[in-house]
Amino acid sequence: MKRKMIVLSADALVSDDMELFGTLPNFKKYLAGGASVKTVKTCYPTITYPAHTSIATGTYPDRHGITGNDVFYPEPGHRPWEWFHDSVRVPDIFTYAKRAGLTTAGVFWPVTGNHPDIDMLIDEYWTQGEGDTKREAFRRSGTSAEIMKIVDRYADGFVERSHPGADIFVMNCAADIIREHKPDLIMIHPANIDGYRHHTGLFNEKVNEGIKETDSFIGQLCRAAEDAGTLDETNFVLISDHGQLEIKRSVKLNVLLSDAGFIRVNDGKITGCKAYIRSGGMCAYCYVYDRSVRDDVYSYLCHLRDEGVYGISEVLTEAESREKHRLGGQFDFVLETDGYTSFSEGVVRPLTDNFKLDDYRLGRATHGYMPDKGPQPVLYAKGPSFRDGATIDRCDIVDEAPTFARALGFEMKDTDGVVLEELLK
Repeated sequence: MKRKMIVLSADALVSDDMELFGTLPNFKKYLAGGASVKTVKTCYPTITYPAHTSIATGTYPDRHGITGNDVFYPEPGHRPWEWFHDSVRVPDIFTYAKRAGLTTAGVFWPVTGNHPDIDMLIDEYWTQGEGDTKREAFRRSGTSAEIMKIVDRYADGFVERSHPGADIFVMNCAADIIREHKPDLIMIHPANIDGYRHHTGLFNEKVNEGIKETDSFIGQLCRAAEDAGTLDETNFVLISDHGQLEIKRSVKLNVLLSDAGFIRVNDGKITGCKAYIRSGGMCAYCYVYDRSVRDDVYSYLCHLRDEGVYGISEVLTEAESREKHRLGGQFDFVLETDGYTSFSEGVVRPLTDNFKLDDYRLGRATHGYMPDKGPQPVLYAKGPSFRDGATIDRCDIVDEAPTFARALGFEMKDTDGVVLEELLK
């Protein structure tokens, strides 16, 4: 029997949520009693785009090259997000599936814009400035004319980066793709739970609403597979990318670099820059542009860490981050949170920033910290490839893609992860 797979990645869903999730009707109907991993160790940084690229490629950020949600630029200022797949340095499960003769679909799966091996694509991408339209944005990021017919059905009600409205758009489109096109592999990314946690904190009634919404998403997708006549051959997988921690303050580390003479600021604007700190939420990257001061910058950052009041618990060199956490890139240093401090990029006092609900890095809860901290992601799977009742206490996020590939009948070569044989028939 040919096997299919639906992967639903519920952004920021954690193991602590499963007590409620396990009581909900669609989880009970379609996932309960299947295979599971109690907690998944995600990548560093615990940020959506690096994590989803690790899920899809089975590799860590030092290999796939996605180190944050936004694109690295050699100078401070506005940066676009990592919308497009050409930034990814290694093949992913979509490419391997196409090589194996399978049909593929992705709906709001991060870093898939213009992916050559996704047959039915709606990238997580939004309009870019005044005059741009949602339809043109999706076309520009790789949505075909055939899939645009589905987008057009729901685009009027789609509000970018709004929850649950954006997620309902995602689910409506995904369900129609399943019903009408029957892809062998579809990977879908709603972000309602993540958005609620950023806005309201880690555990509360609003987050519980998001869990219940996600249960309804499971039902919608599985009913679409029933309508298509493919549910019996479909493996349904529920995963997540990272957890979150509540933050108490946000610190503008670039103000401190300015105090030390590494940044020159005039009338609130940077006029000279020897080094700069880019926020990753509860981690930050330091880029040194004047190589003659690299050692001075490192010593200063270590001094800030040792002072114990600026929210920095560790300062890692790029080489140390690569060796310890498989995170590598064009940065010089990585700064890790103390567990309750987020980092922002402001250059003007006061030293601390207010909560900013329109910036995921500065909400009431966020992520980016080292992967063993805080509530942990999960994996639940049920279908013809998975063993009912099989449970693993813990796996790595890079184990997911090779396991999904094996469940679909093909292999992914040269990944950092392994196949979770215990979960499979």
